[in-house]
Amino acid sequence: MSLQVSDRIANLSASETLAMSQKSTELKAQGIDVINLSVGEPDFNTPQHIKDAAKKAIDDNFSFYTPVPGYLSLRKAICEKLKKENNLEYKPEQIVCSGGAKQSVCNALMCIVNPGDEVIIPAPYWVSYVEMVKLSEGKSVIISAGIDQNFKITAAQLEAAITPKTKAIILCSPSNPTGSVYSKDELKALADVLEKHSNVIIIADEIYEHINYIGKHESIAQFGTLKERTAIVNGVSKAYAMTGWRLGWMAAPQWLASACNKLQGQYTSGASSIAQKAAEAAYTGDQTCVEDMRKAFERRKELVYKLASEIEGFKVSKPDGAFYLFPNCSYFLGKSYNGKTIETSADLAMFLLEEGHVACVGGAAFGAPDCIRFSYATADELLIEAFRRIKETLAKLK
Repeated sequence: MSLQVSDRIANLSASETLAMSQKSTELKAQGIDVINLSVGEPDFNTPQHIKDAAKKAIDDNFSFYTPVPGYLSLRKAICEKLKKENNLEYKPEQIVCSGGAKQSVCNALMCIVNPGDEVIIPAPYWVSYVEMVKLSEGKSVIISAGIDQNFKITAAQLEAAITPKTKAIILCSPSNPTGSVYSKDELKALADVLEKHSNVIIIADEIYEHINYIGKHESIAQFGTLKERTAIVNGVSKAYAMTGWRLGWMAAPQWLASACNKLQGQYTSGASSIAQKAAEAAYTGDQTCVEDMRKAFERRKELVYKLASEIEGFKVSKPDGAFYLFPNCSYFLGKSYNGKTIETSADLAMFLLEEGHVACVGGAAFGAPDCIRFSYATADELLIEAFRRIKETLAKLK
């Protein structure tokens, strides 16, 4: 008798972002000075008033099981945020809080996808979307949008990808990994297509909502009747520097929220009680911290765009949101150093780590094999040093 994992897990790919971060940590443990630009994590500390709320929650004995979809007070706070910031009306029973926005996306897919159903995913995409569709036994249908169209799909591309088997589309704006942001007009064009296909559910990943450099965030749920089949996914990790608190949420039509509540009740139950009270403070408290961090990211964006643009061989698109730079690096593919040829962007990322001591992630994991992702969610001086190393290291390839 052979002992082995299920086909479900055997067919699942490991997260390349986490793998590169782990490799970076291992090298650091060996005393090597590595600058880690691989992980999408703000380098800021959680704002003090949010930490104070968590401490108070502990002292006030919020240490018992919570309702599966989250405390009513938090769900009300999220509804107020959606009304105030997005002009979208939701009831608390339409909100499901989870252990991070990642779980919220996976909850939605597990609740709507049957074996063989198609899920449209614009590429470049976040590494976990395709794997989550695998877990739900669906089929990913990839729409590629290159740097020439600022990594954003068109209405014509969307229309061409929809089939009778299409169950859902995952839209991420602002985007991980590209930093692209769909404008209101661009979203309206996509919405016009989706209005014609009433069987298609939209999962709108808006976790980077507040890290936007071009104005007001726009949600596709605002158009026509789409709100009735859109699951908005968001959370506190990026805007409030709370990645480790693991608190995300979904705002969805009642039938889907109820389904996710049912699913979550069987495999994780409610999110951390303390994280929930901290998130409530995040949404109801002073929002100055959000804008302060956004301004810092915007300054860094200008810095890394300038530095990357000065590197011969990089083709760079200026990000409109999030905290990633996603240059096309195809110029370096096929080049060599010390007898080793760079065949893929993953090879290039490993070369930059081992030779330049800068951690990043190859684009194949994001559905864009000619690109490479750098996170600029770190201090300005580290970014300057990182891109100095990157430029110097890449110059060695011939």
